Parts: sequence; structure tokens; C-alpha cells
Amino acid sequence: MQGLRAKFRLAAVVALTLWIALLGLYSLLKPISNGCVMTYMYPTYIPISAAGDAAAASGKYGLYLYHEGWKKIDFDEHLKQLSGVPVLFIPGNGGSFKQATFSTLHASQISPIFSLQVRSVAAESDRAYQGGPPESTFHHEAGLTSEEGRADTHLAGFELPTQYKNRLDWFAVDLEGEHSAMDGQILEEHTEYVVYAIHRILDQYKHSHDVREKEGAAASSSLPKSVILVGHSMGGFVARAAMIHPRLRKAAVETILTLSTPHQSPPVALQPSLGHYFEHVNREWRKGYEVQSTHAASYVTDLSNVIVVSISGGYNDYQVRTKLETLDGIVPPTHGFFISSTSMRNVWLSMEHQAILWCNQLVVQVSQTLLNLVDTKTGVPFPERQKRLSVFARMLRSGIPDAFQWTSQPDSNVHGNYMACGQVARLPGCPNNLIWKDDGLERDLYIETITVTVLAMDGRRRWLDIHKLGSNGKSHFVFVTNLAPCSGARLHLWPEKGKSNSDSPSDKRVIEITSKLVQIPSGPAPVQMEPGSQTEQAPPSSVLRLTPEDMQGFRFLTISIAPRPIVSGRPPPGASMAVGQFFDAKDGERVLSAPALLLSAYSSKDVLLEEDHPIALNLSFDINLGLLPTSLSLKATGCGIQRSGLPDEEVGDMDNSKLCKLRCFPPVALAWDSTSGLHVFPNAYSETVTVDSSPALLSSSPGSGKTSVLLLVDPHCSYELTFAASLTAAAGKFLLLYSSQIVGSFFAVIFFALMQQVRAWDLDLPIPSVLTAMESNLKMPLPFAPLGFSPLLLSLFVCVLNSQPLPPLVSFIAVSIICYVLANGVGAILVWVSQFLFYAAALTHVFIKSRWQQWETKFCFAYLRWFITLSSGFFSLKAMRVIRASPSVLTALMAVTFGSFIHPALGLLTLLLAHAICCHNALCSFLTASFRSHTRKKEFLGHEDKDKEISWQQPLSKREVVGVNQSVLLEENSSSDSPNSSKSFSDTQLEIFHHRHGLLILHLMAALMFAPSFVAWLQRISMGHSFPWFLDSTLCIGVILHGVLCSNPDFSSLFSFPRMIWKELRLDFVYLLAGIYSYMAGLGSAPYKVFYPIASIGFLAFALKMSQLRNKNNGESRLGRRKKHSHRH
Repeated sequence: MQGLRAKFRLAAVVALTLWIALLGLYSLLKPISNGCVMTYMYPTYIPISAAGDAAAASGKYGLYLYHEGWKKIDFDEHLKQLSGVPVLFIPGNGGSFKQATFSTLHASQISPIFSLQVRSVAAESDRAYQGGPPESTFHHEAGLTSEEGRADTHLAGFELPTQYKNRLDWFAVDLEGEHSAMDGQILEEHTEYVVYAIHRILDQYKHSHDVREKEGAAASSSLPKSVILVGHSMGGFVARAAMIHPRLRKAAVETILTLSTPHQSPPVALQPSLGHYFEHVNREWRKGYEVQSTHAASYVTDLSNVIVVSISGGYNDYQVRTKLETLDGIVPPTHGFFISSTSMRNVWLSMEHQAILWCNQLVVQVSQTLLNLVDTKTGVPFPERQKRLSVFARMLRSGIPDAFQWTSQPDSNVHGNYMACGQVARLPGCPNNLIWKDDGLERDLYIETITVTVLAMDGRRRWLDIHKLGSNGKSHFVFVTNLAPCSGARLHLWPEKGKSNSDSPSDKRVIEITSKLVQIPSGPAPVQMEPGSQTEQAPPSSVLRLTPEDMQGFRFLTISIAPRPIVSGRPPPGASMAVGQFFDAKDGERVLSAPALLLSAYSSKDVLLEEDHPIALNLSFDINLGLLPTSLSLKATGCGIQRSGLPDEEVGDMDNSKLCKLRCFPPVALAWDSTSGLHVFPNAYSETVTVDSSPALLSSSPGSGKTSVLLLVDPHCSYELTFAASLTAAAGKFLLLYSSQIVGSFFAVIFFALMQQVRAWDLDLPIPSVLTAMESNLKMPLPFAPLGFSPLLLSLFVCVLNSQPLPPLVSFIAVSIICYVLANGVGAILVWVSQFLFYAAALTHVFIKSRWQQWETKFCFAYLRWFITLSSGFFSLKAMRVIRASPSVLTALMAVTFGSFIHPALGLLTLLLAHAICCHNALCSFLTASFRSHTRKKEFLGHEDKDKEISWQQPLSKREVVGVNQSVLLEENSSSDSPNSSKSFSDTQLEIFHHRHGLLILHLMAALMFAPSFVAWLQRISMGHSFPWFLDSTLCIGVILHGVLCSNPDFSSLFSFPRMIWKELRLDFVYLLAGIYSYMAGLGSAPYKVFYPIASIGFLAFALKMSQLRNKNNGESRLGRRKKHSHRH
């Protein structure tokens, strides 16, 4: 009964695994609509000669200068006039182009990979330089936080340039489309070439300057001393790796901008050398920033003046997760920051990994930002680090704070730099050319309700009594509008009604707070339901919030609307709207518990919002929406039609929701996450709200388990808020976020299964199959609880020892256990499939062999028998006899040779082939012995049914056969479950198959982890051969030694040491430690570290084997105690 339960338990795990995999694949393969606008250009690429440099003379890589324009140009003359600001673009994984000649090329003639990677941003930079800086919108601008050096003296009076001094010269490297994300050696070679390209670019500027001087042309600008690096994907990491290269010139690079670049670890962290290279570069960067505060050695790269800005594509980027793109622990806040495209000013979109290169909204903003880095006085980027960082912050960040304590308490540390108490007087006012005169306004309006509404540019000023309207706990004020600040609407705080001037005391002065309006993305423009009818309410484009601290000391709040376009100087919008409200913060808070969110996946949950509800609703989700994306739907159920005075028959003819859209503005959802920042969903009548976060990881921050969502909804309408968890999106997110964890857990599952097999051998019990061992390990509460939870507790303990913040415990433990269960499901599927293939091959082999024995007596096979007899002479040679006697030696030599000198994957494939042959032979022997035993049993039973006289009438040989059959039958009937009983040949062969099958599954997964690197190696095979990295080769040799030396279950008797503390350290305990380490490696998102325990066991087994041979030659007793086994081999 328990065996049936175990099989049912494992079947349920497999069903869960398949269900999540299918849902996740469906979610990931669905087309994505990102809202990006395509960028168009007319590119020309100018090759930069290698100038005799040995690194470039090989012709493997190339360097090119981009030129925008369709007219044919002279390359030499164009290079002679080179005088702009150099920017080097570094493509990512697979990014390059292959063109033999480069003249004036149209976009269609360029390889899509390279052209999409550089031409968009280069073309927009050229257009931005010609068009000048964008027009100011007078919205609240972001800046540096106090942690990033907001109070730095270099920023006193610093403003962005009003015109561009110099253009950007875009260079790009051709890296031959190599897959740098798959192999660490390729990544290092790319770094070498990028260092050369930086030097070549600076030398080209000096050469062009010297040529112009010889020809008598005046120098147009200063020679550039540094190059701005812009890298996409792995190209951004190459840019950082180049910074610590020992041959890079000092101060040759001071600004790095990365797009969808993994900084923390590789996106596919499978190859050990790749993960080690990432760790090395990040470690050197940490040392480089410590130079400014400590007297480090001279060989450490000084990065004190280098800034790095990382831009993420958001939740639609499936290839690189946002958590990997952050700069936490690598770059201090004073030298860089991370921002998601969903929170970027004038962008507000999430985009795919490649779309970030051509998305016009983002490309334009990046181009304007880079142009603003150039000092108008010198024509080169600002030398001061804080000025460059401030330009990035003001151009890329929006004014919306990154934290949504809007309805609770102010936070002066947020990126938006919202004013706190005492900072009101520091807000800038509107420019003089947009100041309205009081006589330009119509009569004032005095608002007596907590909600104020503006439906047209009526030129009136509305007075709101803060003391009266803000009483009874309604002390917070939020104002949304689609009118532009200063030109459309202005807001002031008054200590009392009347006029004031600049000579008045600060506590009696009227303060303009218009610049406190922050920009939010507006949805689609309103449409008319019918020609000539009223349009729908316009979506808001700005929002303002005032806390009690902001309004302290003031009596009135005024909202002034522009009278007409002639006065304001700006054309009005097609439809005007503005809504403000005083409300109680507690009334706008809603907490959605974890059980309610989980149940909403099967039955949606509704929340009713009555009319006059708070304009700002703060929704707190107890489960991070990056882990459980939730569909949010707002349906208008009423908007005061009963009190509108319209005839009943007219109201009844119109759909209620359509009628409400004429009165209420479209709702806006703003989600905030501690990892990826802000996500804005305009016109959120029906949206799947998700954030690009990485909750429940060991490196997650304590607050990453929850998500805050701010809803801006019109208080005039009542709504039915419906939310439902999307299981399809959740499954896709789960596979993206926790694939590394599942890989590490998979190795732990196989190690635990091998542990069960070795333990059974030591106890002289039948060796269980891999599936049986996995079924046993899933048994509750033992051994599932200690195997599943002990690595989690150890990981948390390590975090405490290293003074690292603990992740959200509940979600971390729950997700980790789910990953462990899914790893069991993946392992069961792989074992089932491989076992089916082995049985099918073995049955086919046995069938053909039995038929061959019947056919070989025929004359037509006489020649074939002669050939086999002749070839047997070759196999009887001494060398072949040695090889046949020790096939493991040949396997080890071939695998080590391939893994050390060609590629580790080939060495592991050789080992897998040996495993497969051994499994096949053992299974064939088992099936053959089983068939013979079954046949002999039938023959023996048939002999007993005959007359006893037949026994002496048969020839003696027949009687001997009967006796043999009887003895075989007795042997087969002997119990093999008892430790004291001898096991049959078939049972022994089956046990060998089970053990070797477990090793095959373990090493198959190890070989698959080298598969991406092997694909990259095949791509480069025509470019010349280079030896694998020493780390990869060493670990590969260790894995091969483990597969060869531990292939025999009897080796576990050798694998023992003297007693340590309480028990003897044997192979089963070593496998337990290896499984726990692999589990912890997966928790740390470093699955490549699973090679360390496998290789360690292999080298340890080799050392013990050598020690055994030495002791045997010396006549000494070998290590450990050998239990007597009754297995017959």
C-alpha cells in the first residue's frame, strides 16, 4: 500500500510539473504588445583601419563609424573632420554584422542584428543635435537623492544646457555575431578587443586633429580624452570588464550606459568559467571604488570618477531579468543607479530585449541625455562625476516618487525629491513669460465641497479653504489634470486671502506649487461616441499630492485655470479636465491578503467603490505581483445619473459605463516594486498588473514580498473593482525567475537518489532504481522534511553570518520548496524517458540476438561467421585484450583528452556514451537471464509432469540438463531481499543498471550545462581553435573521474574515512553533503557551482584509488572497512 502511495505521490509531482511547464510556455510564447514606435534612419558605416595593431590585424573583429544620411560621402574626408564626442556602442549576445564592403548602404542592406543595435540611437542622436534640446514642460523634475550626493557643492546652480555644443560620433564594434552570453572565453576576447577599440578611437581623433592642423584648418574643439561606452545586453558587461583591464589607459572611459545588461550574474549561469568571470569583474569593481577611501595597491583600477547607469526593459524582457540588471553591491549610489524603462521619463513602457534598441520613445530620451552630458564651454563631457550623474537623473527619472507612501507619510529620500515640511518656499515658480495677471482671470469661485472639478479652460480661480475642507481627517489633497503646468493650470498656497509680495515675511507669503505637478503617461486621446456628441473624459497627464505637512501654516489652496489661448500663449487641449479632492488617507487604503489573492485565481474577487470615494486608493498586495500577476478590472456602475436631471428614457437608452466615461476620467494604476521601481498603467479599465521583480530569492530585500498599487479614480463615479490572479502569467514568471533554482535543486534530487542507492549497497540491500529512490525521498515527513528544509535553514544561517538582510521568509521558503518539488518532477520525467529508451533498446537487442542464434546455422550466414572469426583475431591482440579488460581506463583517457584540449562538453559526452553502453549491457544481461530463467522454469515444471521412467530413458546429457535446471530454479527462487542470501546474476545486473543509470542522469545534466558553450564553440570552429579555460577543464576532469571511479557500487566500501565526531564518513554521507551544496547553489542563483561537489568527489575518489593501489602494492590494509557482500558479479 505504501508503494502505491509513493508512486501516486510522484505521479502527482510529475503532473504538477507538466501543468506549470505548459502554462508557462504558453505565457512566454504569447505575442507581446509593447506600444513602441519604430525608429527610421539612413545609415552609412565607415570602417576604421586597424593601424597595424596586432589585435585587430587578424581580421576577426572590426570597428566602424556610423554616419546618418543617404548621400554618398568620402570616407577619408569624413574621418578627417572628426571632432565630436566619441561614443562606442558594444553589441550584445550575437550582435554584429558581416559586410565585405562599406559604401553608402541603405538600411535594408545591413544585417538586421547589427543595424537594429546601433543605428536607431545613432540616428536619433543626430536628429536631436540638429533639433536642439526638448521644450520644457515645467513639470516637477527628479534629481539625485541625498544618498547619491544631492548636496554636493559641484551641483550648486547647475542647470541643463539650453543648446547643444557638440555632436555625438557613434562608433560600433563588429564582434562577428558571437554568443558572448554562453561562453566566458568569448566574453574575455570581446573585452580585449573593446580595449583596443577605445584606444583606436582616441588615436583617430588625434590623427584627424593633426591632419587638420597641417592643412591649416582651425581646431573646432578640444581633443576628447575619454570615450562614452553604451552597451546592450552582454555588451554592457563587456564595457565594465574593459574598465578593469590592465592595458586600458587611465581616464579613457568615465561614463558607461548599459541597456538590458546583466550585471549581477550571467542570464544563463551554467558554465563555471562564465560565472567565475562575472564574479572576478564584480569583485574588481568593488575594489576600484574602494580606492578613493583607502590606500589600495597601485594595480587596482581607480574607478572613483566613473559612473554607470543601467536601464532595464522591464517585465517584457524575458531574456534578462531585472534583478540581474541592478547595480546593488557593485556600484555605489554616488557613482550610478539603475532605472527601469517603465519608470523612465517620457517612456513609461516595458519592452523586449531587442526592442529596447529601436523603441523610439526610449531611444530619443537616451539620445537627449547623452547630448546633455557635453559641456557647452569645452565641447567635451563634464569632468565632474556628480554633474554627469545629475544629468542622467534629471533626464531619465520621472518626478514620481519611487515609494507610494502618498497617503500615509512623506518621504524626503525618494527620487522624486518631493518637498517636506519647511521646503515649500524652495519650489521654483513659472517663467515670467507665462505669468498671468489677476485682471486676466474671471471672477473667483469658492468651493464648498471636498471635491473640485474643472471641465473647461474657463479662466477662473477656485478657492479651497484648507481648514474647512481638510477637517474631519480629510487632510490629504490629490489633484489630477490634463492641463499643462503654468500654461494651463497654476496652483498656490495662501496663508490668508489677499495679496502678498516678495517683501512679505516667509510665513505671510503666497507660495506657488505648480512645479509640484508630476508628469504621468496619459492614455489614448478621448473619442466621440457620435459625430457632434460630447467626447469622453480626457485621461490625466499630471498629478499633484499635498500632505498635511505640505499645507501646514496655510489657509487656502487656489487652482487657477488659463482663460484662453491668447493669454496663456499655448493652444488648449482638445478636452480639458481637472479633479481635486481632500480625503482621509485611511479611507483610501485596501489590503489584499495572500489567501484572497490565491483564491482569486479560481474565483475573482470584487471590491465596491461608492461615489465620493477617495480619489487615491492605495492597494497593498501581500503577494508580490512579480510572482503572481493580477488582472485588474474597473467597471463603472454609476456616476450620479439619478441626480443629473436627464429624462429616464434618455438615460435608459445609453449604456451606463459609456455614459460614465463622459463624466469621469479614465483610471490610472501606478505600481511600485522595490527592485524595478515604478510601473504605470494608464487608462486602466482592464489591465493585468505585473511588476518586474524577483521576490522570494535569497538575495531579495525584506520588503520585496509585497507590492503597492496606487489607483487614481474619479470620485464622481462608483466602480466595481475586480481582481483575479493570472495563473498563466504566474507560471511564465515562475519559470523565468526561478529556473536557476530549479536546476540546482535538480542536482540535489539526483545526489539524494544516489545517496539512497549507496546506502542500500552498504546495508547489503537491493539497490533501488532512481525512481524508487526519488519516491522514497518524497515521503512525508521523513526524509522529505530534512532534505527539503535543511538547505534553506543553512542558507539563512549563512546570510546571518555574513550580515546580509534576510529575504521574506514565508515566500522564500514556499517558493524554494516548490522549486524542489518541481525538480523532482523534472527528474522523474527524465528518468522515465531515458529508462523507456533503454528498455526499448535492450528488448530490441535481445530479440535480434535470439533470432541471430537461430539463423547463424544457415548456409547464407557462413561467410559472415567467417568474417566474425577473422575479426576475433584482431580483438585477441594483447593491446585489445588490455583495453577490453579495462574499458574504464580507455573511457577516462578519451574523455579527459577531449575535455582538456577540445571542449568539456565532448569529454562529458564520451563519459555519457560509456554510461549508456554499460546500462545497455547490464539491462540486456538482465533481460536475457530473466528470459532464460523463465524458460527453464517452464521446462522444469514440464519434466515433473512426465512419467518418472523418462528420466533414465533420456541420454545422460539430458539428465544433467534437468539437474542444472533444477539447481538454477532453486537459485532463482532464493530470496534476494535478505542480506544473508545470495543474489542471482539477473538481480545483480539490474542493480548495476540502476546505479549506472543514476550516474548517467547526473552527468547528462552536467553535459547539458555545457551545451550553450558548446554551441558557441561550434560557431567559432572555423575561426581557429583555442583551448578551454583551465577552470572548465579541471572541473570536467573531476566529473569524468567521478563517473569512471564511482561507476561500480562496490567503490562505496573504499570511500570511507576514520570516524569523524559521531559517524564514519562514507560515500552516502558525501552524496548528502553534495546534494545540500547543490541545493544552496540553486538558492544563490549560481547553478554552475554544482560542478564543484561533483568534481570534488571525483578527485577524492581518484586519491583514494591511488592510495588503495599503493597500499595493495605495499601489502598494507586499505582504507576503511569493507563489508562482505553476497552479490554475485
